[in-house]
Amino acid sequence: MAWSGGEKRKEAFTIFLRVLLIFLVVVQTTAFRGGVQLKKKEHRNAYATMMYMGTPRDYEFYVATRVLIKSLVRHKVDADLIVIASLDVPLRWVRALEEEDGAKVVRVDNIENPYKKQQDFDKRFKLTLNKLYAWNLVDYERVVMLDADNLFLQKTDELFQCGQFCAVFINPCIFHTGLFVLQPSLEVFKDMIHQLESGFKNPDGADQGFIGAYFPDLLDQPMFHPPLNGTALNGQYRLPLGYQMDASYYYLRLKWRVPCGPNSVITFPGALWLKPWYWWSWPVLPLGIQWHETRRQTLGYAAEMPIVIVQSIIFLGIIVMTRLARPSISKLCYRNSDKTTSLMQIALKFIAIWSILAAYIVPFAIIPRTIHPLVGWTLYFLGSSALSSIAIHSFLLPAIPVFLPLIGIFGSLLVMAYPWYPNGVVRALAVFAYAFCYAPIVWASMVKVVARLHVSLEREQFFPKLGESSSSPPSGFNKLY
Repeated sequence: MAWSGGEKRKEAFTIFLRVLLIFLVVVQTTAFRGGVQLKKKEHRNAYATMMYMGTPRDYEFYVATRVLIKSLVRHKVDADLIVIASLDVPLRWVRALEEEDGAKVVRVDNIENPYKKQQDFDKRFKLTLNKLYAWNLVDYERVVMLDADNLFLQKTDELFQCGQFCAVFINPCIFHTGLFVLQPSLEVFKDMIHQLESGFKNPDGADQGFIGAYFPDLLDQPMFHPPLNGTALNGQYRLPLGYQMDASYYYLRLKWRVPCGPNSVITFPGALWLKPWYWWSWPVLPLGIQWHETRRQTLGYAAEMPIVIVQSIIFLGIIVMTRLARPSISKLCYRNSDKTTSLMQIALKFIAIWSILAAYIVPFAIIPRTIHPLVGWTLYFLGSSALSSIAIHSFLLPAIPVFLPLIGIFGSLLVMAYPWYPNGVVRALAVFAYAFCYAPIVWASMVKVVARLHVSLEREQFFPKLGESSSSPPSGFNKLY
């Protein structure tokens, strides 16, 4: 049946609307290098952070990003909250950031890292150059670019008073790219991309090295915060040499130079495995408990609690079963050969020692990493006790010497968590003194465990000879020492 002219026009118009809808969706979810366009801009400034996929710790950084955003929301900052997310970030995470946290998610293509083949390149920094997209947020006058390991304790909108670029120096010569303030500029962004493609030198292959090398004379610039209207302070307004830009660069020191005062922002640079969201980082990092308190009051721990409950039940079950069943390996036999006996004894000693070590190490690997430290450490002691009980009952070991290292760990946590140290140096000295005094106790306990295991093997408590009945165990077999 032939369509009339009106029906054809109607069908063509419908197809056009569908194509237009798809195009709008693509525009809203993809950042083009010609400038990021945001919908529903509400403020003239923005706090921004980034997310990308491809590391074993993607979920941990997702949680950290949400806590960062919620800490800003809680203080009612006068700025938009932006998450620069790569296109492979799961949509459920994007929806949570937008609908539950109130952030605006900008989807971007990953910036190709030209330094990934250089010597000593750390693969976890492969996509950190996505941070350069902050200069592409041209809808805003100023952007505070943040790593996920920042925590805001109070409103810090005074950060937007910087010039074209401000950064935090982590030592007298190197500024930290975990928190800096910038004036978005399409020209600067294009020049950065051009420098990447032109073989710009980068000592570490990551954003830290690139941005630090891109602004090499930042340390030589004046130490003041120009007002937002650009008026010179005290009649002085110097321009840096070597840059074709129309504003000067400044740096800030969080503790002394930020107008909002000290203790406004906590940044957790340092060892990767001591980030504040890991339960074992506290009390090694005392301020980490404030990060978890912020999460508890905002995001919560509902995602991890089912796993915590299941693991607690399993650990308690292990303790009960080892108490009731008292498993042993006494039913194994050996041939009447001195060589075989000697090798078996060495193997058993090796297995026993490693089973004790595993009891202290395995819980770190299986307990959810991002739970609250108090829950994490409680579950650690429960799990370590359960796994240690297996070694105790299997090899007929004395319980107290096996548990002495665990008691020492508990004591070290109390020493580190003591809240009345005058400064960090005194705290470090106290922890060192405790470790120095307790180390001989741990060593003596391990010597006693090995000696007891050697005696048990020499008495052949574990291996009755071939032909002997195993129905009646040796005297004192099931006793704990």
